[in-house]
Amino acid sequence: MEKFPKPIVVVSKCLGFAHCRYDGQTIENPFVPRFQEFVEFRPVCPEVEIGLGIPRKPIRIVTVEGKNRLYQPATGRDVTQEMETFVESFLNSLTEVDGFFLKSRSPSCGTQDVKIYPGFDNVSRTFKGSGFFGGEVLKRFNGLPVEDEGRLRNFTIRENFLTRLFTFARLREVKKSGSMKALIDFHTTHKLMLMGYNQTQMRALGKIVANQEQSGFDAVVSAYEHHLKLALASIPKFTAMINVLMHAFGGFKEVLSKEEKQFFLESLEEYRDERIPLSAVLHVLRAWAIKYDNTYLLTQTFMEPYPHELVEITDSGKGRKL
Repeated sequence: MEKFPKPIVVVSKCLGFAHCRYDGQTIENPFVPRFQEFVEFRPVCPEVEIGLGIPRKPIRIVTVEGKNRLYQPATGRDVTQEMETFVESFLNSLTEVDGFFLKSRSPSCGTQDVKIYPGFDNVSRTFKGSGFFGGEVLKRFNGLPVEDEGRLRNFTIRENFLTRLFTFARLREVKKSGSMKALIDFHTTHKLMLMGYNQTQMRALGKIVANQEQSGFDAVVSAYEHHLKLALASIPKFTAMINVLMHAFGGFKEVLSKEEKQFFLESLEEYRDERIPLSAVLHVLRAWAIKYDNTYLLTQTFMEPYPHELVEITDSGKGRKL
């Protein structure tokens, strides 16, 4: 496979880039150092950007007359307008981005599980929602990979995030090329991956690249990107991935020994039972593809969707219970 492109990822600055939390601390995240060689990070701290300083009194989201406000209880300051202006300006400036890695539960960057208070003084109960920055990211960049540092501890979520991240980075390069052939090649090399994620969208994408209407490149790639986001919108069912793995395994039935075949089938069962991640099974298939010069499999991104250096089998313990 070709060298991996570097995905462009907007990341919360407090996740190991700067001491910019409200208490002046940083959060040492184990994934940032590992990702840094392979990803182009764009760190940002919305709270610092609107002038709240370091350290600073905590802010919270409160609901007033049906509208969320960003409020600093210690000072009584309402910074809603400042935050909305910054979010609008910053997100408008993103001409290229492949994904987001944000701080969980933050009133600015959080995408879920952010505490929202039902008024300035009522703190007896809260409900959950998204932060001002994180929520707008979800709206504007619907379909791109967006995760927080807590969820990435789960290896199923992490594998999915990285797979989607590098897929959209590859598509960004195709868009830059302006080449219909590059788009067709992209689709061809992603067929097995798409088969595992969403076969309905895989067929729709095939029709788009066939381009029977003879549309221009910009129209075709725009439609393709839209349906690719739909195809990768949900983490694939492990049963669907097993079907794809068996499909790939079929190419080796004539050359493998009985013991090798048994080993692979046992590995599939380990994957089914959540004892090993998908990447472990793919590693076996890729080794055979190299040994037996299976050109088709070696060109499929399914076999190595992201750099093997980023494979990490540690897990939060929740397995597929997302």
